[in-house]
Amino acid sequence: MTSTWNSAAPPDPMPRIGPLGWALGLLRGTALVLLVFGGLVLLLSVRLAERPLCGLRRPVTPYITQSVCRSAFRVLGMGFSTRGALMPGQGAVVANHSSWLDIFALNARKRIYFVSKSEVAGWPGIGALARATGTVFIERKPRHARAQTALLEARLHAGHKLLFFPEGTSTDGLRVLPFKTTLFASFFAEPLRAQMQIQPVAVIYRAPRDAPPRFYGWWGDMAFGPHLLKVLTARRQGAVELHYLDPVRVAAFSDRKALAAALEAEIRRTHARAMAAAPRPSG
Repeated sequence: MTSTWNSAAPPDPMPRIGPLGWALGLLRGTALVLLVFGGLVLLLSVRLAERPLCGLRRPVTPYITQSVCRSAFRVLGMGFSTRGALMPGQGAVVANHSSWLDIFALNARKRIYFVSKSEVAGWPGIGALARATGTVFIERKPRHARAQTALLEARLHAGHKLLFFPEGTSTDGLRVLPFKTTLFASFFAEPLRAQMQIQPVAVIYRAPRDAPPRFYGWWGDMAFGPHLLKVLTARRQGAVELHYLDPVRVAAFSDRKALAAALEAEIRRTHARAMAAAPRPSG
């Protein structure tokens, strides 16, 4: 992300945490740490054999990531549901971005690989997790365009589904920001353009009962630690929904701006309709 989005209204104050909340936070936090790092150890162990035998192809380790992410919502007590069919064949996935929880949600349904800016590889903890799970790190500079296209093509030919967030930052979960078009340019290089398809996904968060609608949103200067604590200690939890929409062919569009606009419109329309129609969770 090159910049952060900030709401006109300040973030909601941290909820008061009572004894039950602290107990839940300790229990969930411990379970989540054991789940994530236990899964990481297992993944790295399997990858020791998978890498020399399969190279870029990862026939086993994505299932470990998917299982960990599905289990994370059970640990948190959050509802998780999906609608729509998964895209067959190779291609990319784009989604709106509201929270660090998006990474768990999008990995829980589909075996994917995130596309991220190169700086993330150096972030303590997060960088190591990203590298272990096969994240594609890119340099957003024109002189790297040819190398980036070759990298994306190699990953796609290996059967990887690549996912990125075209908004370029996370939000409060109540809106979809205009899509940045830079990353879409790589998909118009031949031979990618002729074979690429992209599936849009709308990510919808339902706040817990009696909590602000943007409870799960993570944006602006909000620190990760307090946000994680708020989620872990919530006595009631909400839910996340993934709406998988019809994929589009890159070759059907004249340029990256037209492609980005079409995908943004589909996600924005689905997000607005889902937010307006569905009730908040009762428990």
